[in-house]
Amino acid sequence: MAFDKIGDQNIYIGGVLALQNSAALQRANITHVVSVLRMQMVLSTWMRKPIAGLQHLNIEVDDVEDANLLRHFNTTNAFIKSALDSGGSVLVHCAMGKSRSATVCVAFLCQQKPHELDPDKALELIRQSRPMVEPNEGFRRQLWLYHEMGYPDDIVNHPLYRRWSTQREAELSTAQGKAPEMDLVSFEDDSVLDSDHSTEIKCRRCRRLLATKPVINAHETESAERCNHIFLHPLSWMRPCLYPNSSEGTDDAPLDGRLTCPNPRCGANIGKFAWQGIRCNCGKWVVPGMGLARARVDVIERSSATTEATGSKQVNGVHSGSAIRLPPHMRRPQ
Repeated sequence: MAFDKIGDQNIYIGGVLALQNSAALQRANITHVVSVLRMQMVLSTWMRKPIAGLQHLNIEVDDVEDANLLRHFNTTNAFIKSALDSGGSVLVHCAMGKSRSATVCVAFLCQQKPHELDPDKALELIRQSRPMVEPNEGFRRQLWLYHEMGYPDDIVNHPLYRRWSTQREAELSTAQGKAPEMDLVSFEDDSVLDSDHSTEIKCRRCRRLLATKPVINAHETESAERCNHIFLHPLSWMRPCLYPNSSEGTDDAPLDGRLTCPNPRCGANIGKFAWQGIRCNCGKWVVPGMGLARARVDVIERSSATTEATGSKQVNGVHSGSAIRLPPHMRRPQ
């Protein structure tokens, strides 16, 4: 059979050749079809007289790791649910019924049962009837990001999606030897800086607040060596450094350069950026690389317990409550 049923639900997964088997489609009561491939292939395969009343959704995405299938999940989920709610059945297919179609089915299953399934469990459920399914690595990362996001109703405006999208645009653009277009970069605004002050990063020279915990681009590392840079997600104050010619209406922007303090009275060199990424001294490659040099900033860690008891906590020679730096010989070793 060109397509297989997933579990006990009226969801079927298969390849494009399933569209030629009208008798099988009718026996399975297929009322809706999700095609996850270029429409030209669908039209060249579809019979001249498709089943009357069949509803069709086409998502034109190639089976490559850098394709963005994540942004379509809410559309495909809603379409599949409408098929099931109407008492019909839905066929989800791509070219071979292996990668793109499996990704769409996993997204739907997880979104319907978020407390029971994760992407790996949902994939195993599909493999019980179609062992060949294997989403490409890029799609699997998108499924896990969708899981981490909590399967939101609004995907494209979710902070995690916007950060992932910025990283994706940076990788695609730098592969062509250019910086990503400014309109395609998600900049964190001041409201994010105000959301969590448990960690504050300030310019060592003028004390201007540069970042707080939510905008730190943490990277996992097994190294015991302390990182020389603190990596951030792109912030609004970085625009003049990243796009120095934007006021002239040109998209010409450097691939890398310096990050300077946004305080016009300071302008200190506080770090560096590289859209293609920066290799941290711990060995991790961070893309895009927006790094503040630890030697040029002060990191202030706050906790409710220490703040209530003493009003401050000393980190890197800084009292978090008073923000007074101690002389080097008085600082505690980290």
